[in-house]
Amino acid sequence: MRIALLSLPFAAALASAVSFKGYQHKVKESIHGPPSGWYKHAPAPKHHMLELKIALPQPKFPELEQHLWEISDPNHTRYGAHLSKQETEALMAPHPETLAVVKEWLALHGLGEEDLVPSSANDWVTIRVPVGLAEVMLTTDYHIYKHAQTGESIIRTTSYSLPEVLHDHVDFIQPTTMFARFKAFRSTLYRSNQVQPTDPSPSGSTITGPSGNQVDASCNQTITVSCLRQLYNAVDYTTSATNGNALGITAYLNESANNMDLQQFYKLQNPPAYGSSYAFTSINGGQNNQTPEAAGTEANLDTQFGFGLTWPTRGIFYSTGGEPPFQPDLLTESDTNEPYLDWLNYVLSQDSVPQTISTSYGDNEQTVPQSYATRVCNDMAALGTRGVSVIFSSGDGGVGDGIAYPDEPLEHQCYSNNGFKSPMFLPVFPASCPYVTAVGGTVNIPETAVDFSGGGFSNYFSRPSYQNDAVSAYLAMLAPGTYEGLYNSTGRAYPDVSAQAASFAVVYQGQVVSVDGTSCAAPTFSAFVSMLNDARISAGLSALGFLNPFLYSTGYTALNDITEGNNPGCQTEGFNATVGWDPVTGYGTPDFEKLKALVLAI
Repeated sequence: MRIALLSLPFAAALASAVSFKGYQHKVKESIHGPPSGWYKHAPAPKHHMLELKIALPQPKFPELEQHLWEISDPNHTRYGAHLSKQETEALMAPHPETLAVVKEWLALHGLGEEDLVPSSANDWVTIRVPVGLAEVMLTTDYHIYKHAQTGESIIRTTSYSLPEVLHDHVDFIQPTTMFARFKAFRSTLYRSNQVQPTDPSPSGSTITGPSGNQVDASCNQTITVSCLRQLYNAVDYTTSATNGNALGITAYLNESANNMDLQQFYKLQNPPAYGSSYAFTSINGGQNNQTPEAAGTEANLDTQFGFGLTWPTRGIFYSTGGEPPFQPDLLTESDTNEPYLDWLNYVLSQDSVPQTISTSYGDNEQTVPQSYATRVCNDMAALGTRGVSVIFSSGDGGVGDGIAYPDEPLEHQCYSNNGFKSPMFLPVFPASCPYVTAVGGTVNIPETAVDFSGGGFSNYFSRPSYQNDAVSAYLAMLAPGTYEGLYNSTGRAYPDVSAQAASFAVVYQGQVVSVDGTSCAAPTFSAFVSMLNDARISAGLSALGFLNPFLYSTGYTALNDITEGNNPGCQTEGFNATVGWDPVTGYGTPDFEKLKALVLAI
């Protein structure tokens, strides 16, 4: 931002926009008032700086989506013909007229090219402006809003307008009507108080696994790297360190992966990996603080099991700072959303991207504005066209809040926040995005659904065609009227698959602790996908890319079907696991050798 702008009289800024006065200003977005818990405190200081992100439409997204379907369908002649960065960006770019009009509008308010920070595809423009100028540009008044419970303050507005000519050229602008609270994320992870023995694989009896192989009986108490390789039939597979395959792990809210803990983990569970390292990438000020007290249970879990299972495959740990727009809902009363867009914009701008990326974070779908969720989801599709398998945990609340029969009814939890307070299950985003692979949770051997496994149906995204048959078959098995009105039966259904999600032996601050959650399942399933990519790349084939069309057409035949368990929540028993796909465990857990045979034959 040019220094002169800070002293620019706001009357002069208004006068500079005179050429737009022929176009009527029209409300772009408004809300009836601040969400529950917030109240207007005082006018915002005029010189407080705002970082405004302007989302520009992507008119060629339908074409990008068509590419995604074709190159992800094992039965299509273009399977595996992934797009380059340049090809993908051309399909994400706004219309040239959009850029011209938006830049003209910004120039009229004193913002030149040097003040604009475009994304790599030019579909986002970021500017820094003082509140006073933002008020002129958006025909609004910003205020300081305080939260009655916490006393936290943010600067927002309840309505903003744009010249009518701009409405077709701007999807939305943030921050405006989106209320954000900067609180630590409630990740999809539980940390047990139980400390496990440091010997992860004591000798003893065995259990027959789903592939007919023997699995250490100790795996029913503690999950280790060895347990997962035994259970999912990959004991003898060795990955390559040199074929170009890579596994990416994401972290947010300054979650740090402690390297001393990682080395201790390797000593205990994968000694040949001891001394190896991963590549660290900081995005938007993301940290990886190596002081012991800064270690993050989530980041430690993800890196230890993700990289521990796939070593010597190259590992990349992304740490992204900041938080995205947030609308407090009835259950989530603090900022639990993640800055997915900052991470996505960075990764999509890179010439080279990991073939598999695991993320163990998620939000109740209704806490994310639909316009924001749609843009994030579209960018996940763009990653898929680049040949990336994008994998998310499905959440730890079952069908909603994770409560089946509370002692005292929590009537405020499973309701919509649209003003009607309608009872509803609470789907999780980004698991509900149709362009990602969502991973639910299992427990024990033989495996059953773990009771916190997130699953259900999106209220934002319609059911994609690749899962029509599977989901229709499940719904047909439900008794008529089951949970009527609580879920959207035509929405994108999740999870797609599952993996073990309880009693993971993680090293944290020098101690071995037991961790539960679908945060365990996501890096586990991702690691086996990365191994499949390793096998394909070593055989001269392309990476798998977007997995779901493969999983729902043929891949499910190489998964271990989970038929017992349910995912309670919202004072219900939730959905049940059954033969075939279900909204608790998806199609089930991986059988690596069977999957490897399938993917090498495509």
